[in-house]
Amino acid sequence: MSIPSPLHEVHKQLGASFTDFAGWSMPLRYGSELSEHRAVRDAAGLFDLSHMGEIELTGPEAARALDYAMVGNLSGVKVGRARYTVICDADGGVLDDLVVYRLGDDHYMVVANASNAEVVARELVARADGYLVEVADKSRDCALIAVQGPRSVDIVDTVCVADLDSLPYYGSTPTRIAEHDVLLARTGYTGEDGFEVYADVAHATDVWAALFEAGQQYGLLPTGLACRDTLRLEAGMALYGNELTVDTNPFDAGLGRGVKFDKPADFVGRSALQAKRDAGSTSTLVGLSGTGRRAARHGYAVLSEDGKEVGTVTSGALSPTLGHPIAMAYVAPELSEPGTTLAVDIRGTAAPVEVVKLPFYKRST
Repeated sequence: MSIPSPLHEVHKQLGASFTDFAGWSMPLRYGSELSEHRAVRDAAGLFDLSHMGEIELTGPEAARALDYAMVGNLSGVKVGRARYTVICDADGGVLDDLVVYRLGDDHYMVVANASNAEVVARELVARADGYLVEVADKSRDCALIAVQGPRSVDIVDTVCVADLDSLPYYGSTPTRIAEHDVLLARTGYTGEDGFEVYADVAHATDVWAALFEAGQQYGLLPTGLACRDTLRLEAGMALYGNELTVDTNPFDAGLGRGVKFDKPADFVGRSALQAKRDAGSTSTLVGLSGTGRRAARHGYAVLSEDGKEVGTVTSGALSPTLGHPIAMAYVAPELSEPGTTLAVDIRGTAAPVEVVKLPFYKRST
């Protein structure tokens, strides 16, 4: 049986269609996913992301434990800031991509994808062995609500007293919403400015209601996982299970800069990742731009101009914002230069595509 979100009844009242995602029953859409997508691009959307995992590390060696567990330099993150990173296995394969918040000198919160939350929690416990740190999986105690879109600042500013002007991207601050203590973070997965609100599950309904009401004058809509996927694809953001898997490594996925070999201590996967870096990538993640209305989908073959299979699509959709098909795919490095002409096998038809630089969409500043 799927785990209900702490906001499940709220979603039912809003007429949501539900889907099982990583063992959770989550809203897929409330009406038109196209309308929800456009609301995020033009105004704001309100997402329930309570299926994500939150694992806290506390103790005098929390930073050292995270530096060993992950490829990034987490000890270098300042209090009140966050960093995107990945956790790899000993062979350099990606177990998950994560956001790590430093909440205090000796206090971190790791946010994992729903499908990998248990794996990440288990790995962090194992990798923290021998360090002076406590690892606690808080996933079932924490609700996560996101407000994304160009009017998100106006909406969040209405319901809390945090100084949003001084809150940077990938910054966080404790504040109060609906008279409840929350952690407010300026992060997101849509390509727009926005915020994520971490709250106790007992307060989730109150926090959602406050944000929902404040957003009505700005055109906010409740938004589901369907439009979240097209939004993140337009923004060129990886999805675990598509662009990132245990069979991929950070260099192939364009995340090689985040692998910090200059960290003073060892980390899991270091030797394997050094070997992969030195050997060079055999496949590279690229963007593909098509024409017409037929979109490539996950698993479709990428073809060279002479019809040979040269790669695989990881994600694809008809872009609501751009009005034409877009996709991400792994191809041979020699075919990764923007402007390269390729094709995708869409149900037996070789649909022409062009390699383009990611992201497909970038918001105006």
